[in-house]
Amino acid sequence: MKVLIISDTHGKSSCLKQIHDIVGDVDMLIHLGDVEGDEKLIHDLFDCEIHMVRGNCDYNPELPIYDEFNIGDKRAFITHGHRYGVNSGISYLEELIDTEGYDFVMYGHTHRRDLTSYKGSYIVNPGSLALPRDNRIGTYMLLDFDQHGTPFFAQNELPRVESNVSSFRRKFDM
Repeated sequence: MKVLIISDTHGKSSCLKQIHDIVGDVDMLIHLGDVEGDEKLIHDLFDCEIHMVRGNCDYNPELPIYDEFNIGDKRAFITHGHRYGVNSGISYLEELIDTEGYDFVMYGHTHRRDLTSYKGSYIVNPGSLALPRDNRIGTYMLLDFDQHGTPFFAQNELPRVESNVSSFRRKFDM
């Protein structure tokens, strides 16, 4: 099962189209909030099971604050993270694993990648596809499982694209 995990696209439709072109078909897409109006585009681009949550920059009341579902036989909890104090750490997310027994707790909001193993579970933040803080390149994760059902994550970056400003400066020798 191939799962694409993204977050914080902030209405940058070009990033969604780019990631679709790069990754191709997936079995599931998880968007961890700050979609900012691209819900329809995501459904149009990806023909798979889709889970999205509302971020602090989303105003669509149809997006849930959190979602719980299974990825294969593993239990997942997803949220944007701003209501769980993730700028100060992941202790509240660890509590969710302790009290609810989730295999995966996924969040966004910080625009920074995180992959933490905690008591046999995983706390996951793919970073921001559109506006990364720890890197100037958009980031995302892919989750897959080996033949024994063991999960593995691939932390990925969008290919570097030369900015218009850089090409403008070179063109005019600035």
